[in-house]
Amino acid sequence: MNHSRRKALKAGGGVGLLALLAAAGVVRPGEALASDWNKAAFEMKTVAEALRTLGAGSATTSEAILIKAPDIAENGAVVPIAVESRLPGTESITLLIEKNPQPLAASFGIPAGTEANVSTRVKMGQSSDVYALVRANGRFYVAKKEVKITLGGCGG
Repeated sequence: MNHSRRKALKAGGGVGLLALLAAAGVVRPGEALASDWNKAAFEMKTVAEALRTLGAGSATTSEAILIKAPDIAENGAVVPIAVESRLPGTESITLLIEKNPQPLAASFGIPAGTEANVSTRVKMGQSSDVYALVRANGRFYVAKKEVKITLGGCGG
């Protein structure tokens, strides 16, 4: 089986689809390439540094942010996490994992008029607090949930 050919076809198909969506006006090129991501925030080593780099140093705790994650995850390599924001005007949802080598795990832009609900799977090296940072109407809000890990995912 020729894996190089398969990889080339996959890459070409993805590029073709993005070009088609951009030509149709469904996505703008900057959105398709995630050009506005905050590289510095992803490189920070603590939650406090990441929050400061994101401009959310004084985020307000909110019960309108719901984090759905297991209390105990058997495998830290694939921990399912979902976040729902009930705050009006939600612009972004960001996941931070306190004890990971780089705490900023994911950041999602929420277009106006869409449901502020995201889910993903993250790697966690050890039991840790998981933070959901929501930007709504230009202000930052945060919620946290503890997740215990029984089998490490980040080199554990």
